Amino acid sequence: MPGNLLQLTYHLSENLTMNYILFDGAVRNQLLPFTFTRPVADIRIGILTIREKWEKYLGFTTTTITEDYLSEKYPMVELENNILINASFLPTPELVGHIENLRENQALFHDDEPIAFYTKEDQEVDFDSYEITQYVEDDILRIENTWDIFAKNHEAIRRDFQLIAHDRNSRPIPENVVVIGKEPIFIEEGATLPLCSLNATDGPIYIGKDAEIMEGAMIRGPFALCEGATVKMGAKIYSGTTIGPHSKVGGEVNNSVIFGFSNKGHDGFLGNSVLGEWCNIGADSNNSNLKNNYAEVRLWDYETGGFARTGLQFCGLMMGDHSKCGINTMFNTGTVVGVSANIFGSGFPRNFVPSFSWDGSAGTTTYKTDKAFEVAKVVMERRNIDFTEQDAAILEHVFEETSKYRRK
Repeated sequence: MPGNLLQLTYHLSENLTMNYILFDGAVRNQLLPFTFTRPVADIRIGILTIREKWEKYLGFTTTTITEDYLSEKYPMVELENNILINASFLPTPELVGHIENLRENQALFHDDEPIAFYTKEDQEVDFDSYEITQYVEDDILRIENTWDIFAKNHEAIRRDFQLIAHDRNSRPIPENVVVIGKEPIFIEEGATLPLCSLNATDGPIYIGKDAEIMEGAMIRGPFALCEGATVKMGAKIYSGTTIGPHSKVGGEVNNSVIFGFSNKGHDGFLGNSVLGEWCNIGADSNNSNLKNNYAEVRLWDYETGGFARTGLQFCGLMMGDHSKCGINTMFNTGTVVGVSANIFGSGFPRNFVPSFSWDGSAGTTTYKTDKAFEVAKVVMERRNIDFTEQDAAILEHVFEETSKYRRK
């Protein structure tokens, strides 16, 4: 057997026994409220979640090291040979190549932060005993703060588009669609898009399986519409926006990421924002994404218990899973809403709305879990998804963990 082929066969046979595990890393708390209900790996940015990106590149399924209360829903599987990967780093072909070539007691770092390292089963990891390689390529894309999810979404869409559309044929663009620009457009099977406008001047446009863009909608790339999602009639969607699976979006949206199963189905503005899963934005609700004095936006930081400097002039709304707002809600620049909050009434809510808050014009009360679970069950059943005991246990933990933020 020729030497190169023998070397390739050995490399492939060794990789077949490799087990890849994604871990949350040091930034988990900086990504709250989204990581209250999921590992870092299951954050959506670009077209895919971080986990889906790694699995496509590696060709293997992955498991997760995360918080104990999440581990039943997101378990970790350890085998004899394991490579642990920091889920805050997004994969590239170059980075994946370095990681696949790691061997026993080797680690790959970016500055002082581990990207990936090789372990044997039950091995105690001590990096002082490891051979450490610094990754110095300039293709690093890392999610360290909540605002990175929308701020880096333009580039994440472009990278995911290349990963998904490479060597595949798009469905033809319908004749009654207005197309502007020369960037690629990819349309999956089952997608419908009558009488809409697609502007691919500044970036690619991805339209997922069974997704729908209703008539009169105007889209600017880079843009991602994931499987089963809907853009409503006459919507205006600007670049850097991702609409996650089975979400419905109308009105005006700019540079925002919606994880999935969430609705902003009516007129109103959402900009430089991130919505988790199972959220609902009431009709004619708006968020501010720019302060009147054009100053840097500060955002609530669960890690420090204060408002953190974002370095951004444009920053809107961060809303955790299962949270909702009533019609005509007005969100101030840089507002953070926790998990399972319910906001309604006149005036601006506070810039930080704790999880399980019932926040209205008459004041704030605690949104009890039994009531919150009733709503979650009904909402999820509408999409033929069960609200499980695991889901309830996770939310119960979040309720207890966030009690210190709620007014007594």
